[in-house]
Amino acid sequence: MATVLAVLIAISIAIAIAVPGGLVLGSVPAVRHATRAVIEFLRPIPSVALIPLALVMLGFGPETKITLAVYAALWPILFNTIYALDELDPLLVETSRVFGTGRVGVLFRVALPSALPFVLTGIRLAATTALIVMVSVELMAGSQIGLGFFIMEARSGPGRMDQVLVGTVVAGAIGVLLNSGLERVRRRWVAW
Repeated sequence: MATVLAVLIAISIAIAIAVPGGLVLGSVPAVRHATRAVIEFLRPIPSVALIPLALVMLGFGPETKITLAVYAALWPILFNTIYALDELDPLLVETSRVFGTGRVGVLFRVALPSALPFVLTGIRLAATTALIVMVSVELMAGSQIGLGFFIMEARSGPGRMDQVLVGTVVAGAIGVLLNSGLERVRRRWVAW
């Protein structure tokens, strides 16, 4: 439960950061161009490679694994939101402007609903990525709670490979449940 709760917190934070950020970066070309170098520098850094730095800066608490999971989950949501706005039909934007809709209205009434399928796909990808990072951090950082801790403890015990296998299967089951639940949400919200 600790791992699932931490993943849900990480996904929620990543959504709260990435969707508005993606809307700004996707709709304001000057901001997108100005931040391109920083984003392209940070994006390829693996979250797992940041574990030692995060441990030094944040310690061994749950904030470390949540922070690294947010970092990993941020990118799929951010880029899917940006690319969704690239795919926005200019005719829709022009039509809404002809009817007197301002820039913010176009963003919330036209762009965001059109981008929603892309955003939900990004969230689906981010959820499984966050789970992978969460379990990895729990395994590598010596966490005191969570699925990674369970697997690490079982691995260090004599002949407890059955528990390691159970922990691995549970991690896979959580990933499948996250993915299928988010797929159902996508089908329900954006059935078109």
